[in-house]
Amino acid sequence: MTFAANPAASLPAPRSSVKHLPVNLFGAVMGLSGLSMAWRGAGPVFGTSPAIGDAVGVVAVLAFLALAAGYLAKWLRYRDAVLAEFNHPVAGNFFGTITIAILLLSSVVGVHHEALGQAVWTLGTVLTIALTFVIAGRLFRGKGDPTHVVPAWLIPGVATLDIAVAGGTMPMAWAHEVNLFAIAVGTMMALVFFTMIFSRLVHHDPLPAGMVPSLIILIAPFEVGFLAYVNVTGHIDMFAGMLFYFGLFLFLLLSWRVFRRPAPFAPSWWAISFPMAALSNAALKYAAHVQTGVLAWVAGLILLALTVAIAVLSVRTLHGLFTQRLLAG
Repeated sequence: MTFAANPAASLPAPRSSVKHLPVNLFGAVMGLSGLSMAWRGAGPVFGTSPAIGDAVGVVAVLAFLALAAGYLAKWLRYRDAVLAEFNHPVAGNFFGTITIAILLLSSVVGVHHEALGQAVWTLGTVLTIALTFVIAGRLFRGKGDPTHVVPAWLIPGVATLDIAVAGGTMPMAWAHEVNLFAIAVGTMMALVFFTMIFSRLVHHDPLPAGMVPSLIILIAPFEVGFLAYVNVTGHIDMFAGMLFYFGLFLFLLLSWRVFRRPAPFAPSWWAISFPMAALSNAALKYAAHVQTGVLAWVAGLILLALTVAIAVLSVRTLHGLFTQRLLAG
């Protein structure tokens, strides 16, 4: 009787299938769209070419089309897997990444085609509000598990705020009231969920290693709130500055926890991309307003960190896709 030298070698390799395409991978579109907007916003501060932002925007659109096709195929072939993901108390919140991606893409394409940008924003707004009602409604069922209260819970609230981020300058007569509704709902949801998550992190066991990158999501309500408030009001005041600085403080505080001993790469790492992109966009807007050298340097360093982070995440994701590990069961 003989034995294989490596028992694992005799096991079948994990099968790569669209069934295992995680919805949180739409976070890549959010990050790429945010990076595109950040490089556009860098123009007034650093004089950079808008072509950089446009190029990243093309990648964001292509990434969304590829992921949308893949997830549609998953829905058609493995509907039970999609429903299980949607009904999961944690994973279900990541469906907000789809609607946020659509909202952000409205800003990406709207620069070149105003009518298309308005149509995409309208679609994203309807889907975001509908999803927010569904996700928020689940909370009233009661008997929730405290361990399920994780940073991903903030995504639906942040999604609502992104309506105003992308639609603050929409010319439709009804857009202002929709933006005001979005800010009201997003602000209150963010406050409630942030408090619940903060309490869970303080009083319960630490997050599992694979969920540690999602801690960066905690900065999103403040930086996205800054962008939504500034885009709708049309000015930067002390309240806006407070939102920006507290988000920056949280980023510096949480980065040590997230990046000191980074967890192995997984699609969940894309959770860091959009909060960092929101911070970068906010920093660039604030630096352009204040016009001090220190803040310009801060904004530049954040933009550099965001660019490097998304480049690394993109390479790791493509490597996982081509080696059939990304979609392996």
